[in-house]
Amino acid sequence: MSQTAPIAPVVAEEFAEAFAEEFAKPRAPAPAMPPQAPLAMPVQDLRTAPKPARRGGGGPLAARLFVFGGALLLTAYGAWQMYEVISVSGGATWLQYLLLVLFVLNFSWIALAFTGALVGFATLLRSGAAGPMPTRLTTRTAVVMPVYNEGSARVFAGLQAMHESVAATGLGAHYDWFVLSDSTKADAWVAEERAFRQLREELGPDARLYYRHREKNHHRKAGNIAGFVTGWGGAYDHMLVLDADSLLTGECIVRLTAAMEADPNAGIVQSLPLIVNRNTLFARLQQFAARIYGPVIATGLSVWSGRDGNYWGHNAIIRMAAFAEAAGLPDLKGRPPFGGHILSHDFVEAALIRRAGWGVTMLPRLEGSYEESPPSLIDLAVRDRRWAQGNLQHARVIGAAGLAPASRQHFATGIAGYVASPLWLAQLVIGLIIVLQTAWVRPEYFSAEFGLYPVWPRFDPVRALQLFALTMGILLAPKFLGLFLALLDARVRQASGGAGRLTLSFLIEILLSALIAPIAMVVQSGSVFQILAGRDTGWNPQRRDDGSIPLSDIVRRHRWHTLLGVVTGIGAFAIATSLFLWMSPTILGLVLAIPLSWASGQLAFGLALKRRGLLVTPEEETPPPIARRAGELAARNAARGFDDADALAALHADPELARDHAAMLPEGRSRPRGQIDPDHTLARAKIVEAETLPEAQGWLSQRERFALLHDRALLDQLTRLRPA
Repeated sequence: MSQTAPIAPVVAEEFAEAFAEEFAKPRAPAPAMPPQAPLAMPVQDLRTAPKPARRGGGGPLAARLFVFGGALLLTAYGAWQMYEVISVSGGATWLQYLLLVLFVLNFSWIALAFTGALVGFATLLRSGAAGPMPTRLTTRTAVVMPVYNEGSARVFAGLQAMHESVAATGLGAHYDWFVLSDSTKADAWVAEERAFRQLREELGPDARLYYRHREKNHHRKAGNIAGFVTGWGGAYDHMLVLDADSLLTGECIVRLTAAMEADPNAGIVQSLPLIVNRNTLFARLQQFAARIYGPVIATGLSVWSGRDGNYWGHNAIIRMAAFAEAAGLPDLKGRPPFGGHILSHDFVEAALIRRAGWGVTMLPRLEGSYEESPPSLIDLAVRDRRWAQGNLQHARVIGAAGLAPASRQHFATGIAGYVASPLWLAQLVIGLIIVLQTAWVRPEYFSAEFGLYPVWPRFDPVRALQLFALTMGILLAPKFLGLFLALLDARVRQASGGAGRLTLSFLIEILLSALIAPIAMVVQSGSVFQILAGRDTGWNPQRRDDGSIPLSDIVRRHRWHTLLGVVTGIGAFAIATSLFLWMSPTILGLVLAIPLSWASGQLAFGLALKRRGLLVTPEEETPPPIARRAGELAARNAARGFDDADALAALHADPELARDHAAMLPEGRSRPRGQIDPDHTLARAKIVEAETLPEAQGWLSQRERFALLHDRALLDQLTRLRPA
């Protein structure tokens, strides 16, 4: 014992040194993604209908007969009344017949919305309370959030708030969380990685939070989701698809999952997202309208669609097997805007899943599903330009073999939503031409063709006024039905400022919407004409933050709308004072396009109404806890400055971040011989030439920075540069 005693301290000291040395070694980062679980996702053939292995679709015949039969009868009545208006002299000119056709097309659109709203209104009148909260789940669900050059502070705040809310239900073990990045800007990409590392550290190793970035955003969001399904979909029963601004409570997520588990033939279950956290004037109009009128329209759609419903691309749960089996999107022949990859993929995915025999349903009364909206009229126009192209592209898909009739109707509704604007514009123009002809052009009462009576280009003013009143009543009826339901619901009524303020808010929304409508008509008409002329929109990230647009940009975008309003007003007044008064809402909206668009993005106007209790929604009066939590987390995340940091500087200053970034890059990046990537080649040349970080920052373009961040060797070269 006396001989071995002195050895113990030496051994202990050597062990301590070895442990310290081992601990000091850089630890391998935890994988950013779980092990792959591939799932086949064949591309679908639109020309051949598959034989469905199940019968999960269908809808209530009575509701469909009421909605479509009622709309048809209303349209027939409106067409008859319009014919009586134009044929008061015993006949009609060809221009008047053209006006009749345009009127029927436009009237049928609002008649269908009216009859659908009646069904929704009747359903909501007798709706009951939600069932008990599920306490047990048996499946695994991947919660996927595709992002594209978004602010990481907001994205990861919402994700953390949802993660915490699901964990609070006690069923968090059934969910894995994925951020699927398609970002093409180096700064946004690195900010996402920093936010991901930070959140993963906060939530701990059991959070099951993952991140993946694609080098090429092939097929955009649809390709991003499809890439996840084919790589990891085999490990999950469902996926809950989010947008970057989505926010769902834990109870909502669990109820969506339970609804999917309870219905083995369901392919998609869609929730109804309400708009929250909006403060500009325009966004508050959208928020109020979505809250008060949206449930009436969505419930009507849900009732007549039944199990042949639609999918809006987010805030919905999808059965992984159904999506992989049926939703592989083909490229359309030809070039964009009508060819190439399918832009508005969600409608098509729903239609193909329904074609395969799966059900597609909606839960419009499920609470706890939220989203945000564009902050200004111009922001809406930018988003609508992409949506218009995607919906018009559906004209190439609506005739696909084997689609359910309701799926074709969803396509037709989306197409009509954008074609309606040029049809309305054409109706106004034809009406003006006829009035001009009546006032200034001598009619040819006795043409070369034989007739007993002359054709007088006249209108029946009394019947025209009655038809106008009918049209306005049908157009505004869904809003009045929504207001009536809100006034009946004591909780909604009180949280919206009381009956008086709620009614005043309703009138403000109608007035401002009426002024904005002519501007939106001209903007959407321009978008449709551009698409028909073959101009592709591309895919730009959506601006989500509140804030105004520079006045110079507003003037540039709306100057022609203002000029059109002035010219139309002068022309109408010169023809007849009555015509000017008749067209005054349209003329006024166009003349005021610049100030209206400017005001739409102003926080001050929106907040002023909010302080007076106007355009207030229940979710604003009593914010959902998850929205408050997401706001707190977003403010905390923003203070960290990830979104404001330069990607190269962040990687240079933090070796662990650079190591983790390199570890998250896909393996085996290679290029075919003879194909040179100019951005990568220039990035390599510049980073080799640079001696300091500022030199590299000054020399590298945005595309070259992005290429550098995909190359481990160039990344290592970056970290070796001198700070200055």
